Amino acid sequence: MGTTRKNGSLYTRIDGKVAEVEFGHPASNSFVSELLERLMNTINELSENKGVSIILLKSEGEKAFCAGASFDELLEVSTLEEGKEFFSGFARVINAMRRCKKIIVGRVHGKTVGGGVGLAAACDYVYANVEASIKLSELSIGIAPLVIEPAVERKIGKAALAELSLAPTEWKSAYWAQEKGLFSKVYDTTQEMDKELDFFIHKLASYNPDALSEWKKVIWAGTDHWDTLLMDRAAITGKLALSDFTRNALSKFKK
Repeated sequence: MGTTRKNGSLYTRIDGKVAEVEFGHPASNSFVSELLERLMNTINELSENKGVSIILLKSEGEKAFCAGASFDELLEVSTLEEGKEFFSGFARVINAMRRCKKIIVGRVHGKTVGGGVGLAAACDYVYANVEASIKLSELSIGIAPLVIEPAVERKIGKAALAELSLAPTEWKSAYWAQEKGLFSKVYDTTQEMDKELDFFIHKLASYNPDALSEWKKVIWAGTDHWDTLLMDRAAITGKLALSDFTRNALSKFKK
């Protein structure tokens, strides 16, 4: 049973050296600004928690993993500043994940759209089930996946990014996402995925935490400029979101 709170929910459970972070929202686990801010703060806190080696990022329920940004909140954006601030939420979370001293393992159990694909891409290792189809729907509503692009492109490359983003109404399968490098493992059932995932994260948590932390720096080398880049991209996306095209598209989606 998922949360019914309009601002969503975020729970952290620490079991040994593993911190399990679970987000949820009644609208297919989409993100409102407040929930993104809470997730960013949680990741920053866990980064400094000496007792934690591994973070497991997951979402509630059995249907969608994450529907991206909240359409309801996006419709309320009326100024350039509000637009930039709205899209800065995902920018800050991706940067927090990138800078985090802990290895972040993602559990993607269902369909994933837009910003949700960015979240998966910002994880260091991702377990998914066969239901975890992905889509970058941004162009179909008049914006572009500018904020999440660096994270997604880092994993799947420019050619696959173009294939995914230029067909914004087309779902790509979990196996496509694995073949391109977004998902590390894909399983036929959630039960099988969770069994293997549990084994994997506890094995990972048994390794030297300092070695994991040093290795994380290496696999994210060359991304320091993202602090500025993602915020610049948020400003551009915010401007696009104010266009008549986007307003009309979002209204149709709402209906």
